[in-house]
Amino acid sequence: MSKAQYVSEAIIKQGVLPLYFNQDEEVSVEILKSIYAAGIKAVEYTNRGEAALHNFKKLIEIRNNEMPGLLIGIGTVKNLEQSLDFINIGADFLVSPGFVKEIADYAVNNDIFYAPGCMTPTDIIAAENAGVRFIKLFPGNILGVEFMSTIKDVFPKLKFMPTGGVDTTKESIQSWFNAGVSAVGMGSKLISKKAMELKDYDAIKTDTKKVLELIQAVKNN
Repeated sequence: MSKAQYVSEAIIKQGVLPLYFNQDEEVSVEILKSIYAAGIKAVEYTNRGEAALHNFKKLIEIRNNEMPGLLIGIGTVKNLEQSLDFINIGADFLVSPGFVKEIADYAVNNDIFYAPGCMTPTDIIAAENAGVRFIKLFPGNILGVEFMSTIKDVFPKLKFMPTGGVDTTKESIQSWFNAGVSAVGMGSKLISKKAMELKDYDAIKTDTKKVLELIQAVKNN
C-alpha cells in the first residue's frame, strides 16, 4: 500500500480528522496526548503563525517517543515552500485551505497524502486532474450537506471531507455521512478555545472519545 493510501485509509477508518493550533508548545503537546489517549490515530496541526513550525517539531519528537501509530499532518499550507518545511521535520500529510497545484504535483510525485480545500466543481476538477484523490470541502458551513449530495455522483473516484461547520451532534455528523462523505474535519467544535484556555485536557479527551464513538455508530447504521 502506498504512503498516501495508508493515510487516506487511516482518516477514513477514524471518520474524523481533528485539527487544532495553539501558540504554546506545552499546550499543543498536551492536547495531542489527550486526543491520542481518546483513540485518535491521525491529526492535523494547523500552520498559523511563526510558532507553528517550532511546535510541530516538538509534536513529532513526542510522537516518535510516546505515540506509536499516530499520523500527524500539517494544515493551512499555502505553497510548496511551507509544505517542504514541515515535510522535512516529519509531517505525514498535507492539508490546505485551497487547491495549490505546486503542492499537488509534489505530493503526487512523492507519494504524500494531500487534501486540498475545494469550494466549487471547478476546484474539484482541477484537483482530480492533478492526481488528488481526497478532497477537503471548505468551508463546510457555507457549502452545506446539499452541495455534497449534489456533486457526489459527478466524482465517484474521490473521497470527501467537509471542514468547518460540522457539529459534534449525531444529527450533523449523520447528515454529512448520509450525503456521502468519507470523514469530517473538526476544529474548534471539537477542541474548543475555552478548553484550550482552561487547559482542560480531560474534557478534550472525553469529547474526542464521544465523537469517535458517535461516528462509528453512524457509520455502522
